[in-house]
Amino acid sequence: MHNPVGRHGWFGRRRESWSWTSPWWRGVAAPAAGALSALAFPQPSLWWLAYASLVPWMLLMRTAPTGRRAALEGWLGGLGFMLAVHHWLMPSLHVFIVVLAALLGALWAPWGWLVRHMLGGSPSTRRAALAVAVVPSGWLMIELVRSWEGLGGPWGLLGASQWEVPPALRLASVGGVWLVSLLVVAVNTALTVLVSVAGSRAVGAVGVVLCAVTVGSVGSWAPAPEQSGRVRIAVVQPGVVGGAGAVERRFASGEALTRTLAGQKVDLVVWGESSVGSDLTARPDLAARIAGLSRTVGAGILVNVDARSTDAAGRSGIFKRAVLVGPNGPTGETYDKMRLVPFGEYIPARAALGWATSVGRAAGEDRRRGTQQVIMALPEGDRGGLRFGPLVCFESAFPDMSRRLVRDGAQVLVAQSSTSSFQGSWAPPQHASLGALRAAETGRPMVHATLTGVSAVFGPGGEPISGGIGMERRSAEVFDVPLARGTTPYVRFGDWVVHGALALLVALCAAAGVRSLRRPAPAPLVPPARTAHESEARPVR
Repeated sequence: MHNPVGRHGWFGRRRESWSWTSPWWRGVAAPAAGALSALAFPQPSLWWLAYASLVPWMLLMRTAPTGRRAALEGWLGGLGFMLAVHHWLMPSLHVFIVVLAALLGALWAPWGWLVRHMLGGSPSTRRAALAVAVVPSGWLMIELVRSWEGLGGPWGLLGASQWEVPPALRLASVGGVWLVSLLVVAVNTALTVLVSVAGSRAVGAVGVVLCAVTVGSVGSWAPAPEQSGRVRIAVVQPGVVGGAGAVERRFASGEALTRTLAGQKVDLVVWGESSVGSDLTARPDLAARIAGLSRTVGAGILVNVDARSTDAAGRSGIFKRAVLVGPNGPTGETYDKMRLVPFGEYIPARAALGWATSVGRAAGEDRRRGTQQVIMALPEGDRGGLRFGPLVCFESAFPDMSRRLVRDGAQVLVAQSSTSSFQGSWAPPQHASLGALRAAETGRPMVHATLTGVSAVFGPGGEPISGGIGMERRSAEVFDVPLARGTTPYVRFGDWVVHGALALLVALCAAAGVRSLRRPAPAPLVPPARTAHESEARPVR
């Protein structure tokens, strides 16, 4: 009798559909492989996993039957990576996070094609060696593009997963987080060559060794921050304050905690983002209460106002504004947040995407942007003249902002944040960890103060100062922060790693174009000549 399901029956067909070559199996494996790298970030902070987490994904794209399929699996893997790293946004964006992840995941489609192009089939030793440099450069272009504020900013850069690894922090001082990302992807590429390209395994082994040697050599010659004194900075974390009257109770909690700092010889007190809910010019009573705290503590207090107000240019709207208050009231030193959180503080193309407010906690009204970064100075006193650079919320994710502040003379970086909407998720520790990268890049200490935790302080080399303040704690803690002098290579030379990666990719494309021009043209397709005795009706046989 004829078997309608084939020689192997239904079981055989199911087994075939889930084989390594099955497009359905590969379509499921790609997002899972892309998501694996998220485990390297806080939490669970398995930083060592980053050096091999891309290998399964790269093996999948390397064995894709066509370049188009490799691009598809690059896109699916990128979708999985973005969902995993940003999964804590689901309570705010709901299903819209899947749409955003799918759009941003498309950035990895060309990278998927590049991986197959460099490593597919049986690549020569020369091509495999070139891949160890080219594939990481392609990844770096993805991180560069998605670092644009309008696409969500540089959150979840692969190099940021190494925030607690001292050798990686030394790398960051030379080439920023970009150099760390480049090295991590280079190790993944070398391991992929080692386990899958039989004729070039020596290339993979040498690549891993060269990466290790690079880290060691940078650690030996990169200049370490030179300590130039200390400053005592207090961080006030009022804890989780929500519900009715939250703004007033949050202020009162911060006020009570700040009073406990009296007599501790503090130089600066830092409150978190949105710690004050009213414009201080419209509420002189609040300004007077903060000034009284400054007199009690004997230090300036950096608060953050989240309220409708007017800026120096006469623009009205809701600003996120850092305000320095001294014993006589606001000193006039202010900074308005420049880079806003997409959907959280404004909606890109609101006319087209305004519907996002109906499916999540997207911004009902766009916040106003500041126009320039500023350097603030403490009031005269024991530490009078100390210069610090304020950042607000996820501005601490942007390497260029902290670099500019240090080039302008900041001795300390201060970030005011609020992650209270994401308590219990990976967001607060991920955000706090960015301070270590910014400190290491610039050679300046960084203070990360939040409303609800995690608050943390990092020294000029990115090392943690004390244990910080954990989530949901109410506390005011003083940190002895070491100051440093000197200029790191990253502050001096900027994003040279990104420019070098771009130059390499451009050179590769140019070389491919030259080869295609030199390739001999195919013979013209012309009909065969006929003899005198041949015709279409009577061909010669």
